Amino acid sequence: MATFPFELVSPEKLIFSGDVEAVRLPGAEGEFQVMAGHAPLLALLGPGIMEVSGGEAKSRRVFIDGGFCDMNGTTCTVLAEAATSVDDLSGEAIDRLIRDAEQAAAKLEVPAERDEAERRIATLRTVKAEL
Repeated sequence: MATFPFELVSPEKLIFSGDVEAVRLPGAEGEFQVMAGHAPLLALLGPGIMEVSGGEAKSRRVFIDGGFCDMNGTTCTVLAEAATSVDDLSGEAIDRLIRDAEQAAAKLEVPAERDEAERRIATLRTVKAEL
């Protein structure tokens, strides 16, 4: 299978850089997968588990807490707000994210903002169940 250059970057550091076969991402509007030759796109990412497979990555699962995916047709870069290997992620860390999201949602008064916050909480609970 064809590979393409991929980078995963968090505000703190470059987490991964290398050739991969596929990247499955938690898009803000649903999951999607990027492979070699994918059409250019810029996508908003939500919280969830990103899976990188093939090439130098072999197989990696990383929890990202939102961000952006930039696929220019040749290379793909994910700019994550936060990224933690699923192997290093504890139930306590997810519980803390859920608690923080619930507290933030309780303060929202605009229905659309509250709906988005509730969706984030549901996604975090789904991620916790997958661990």
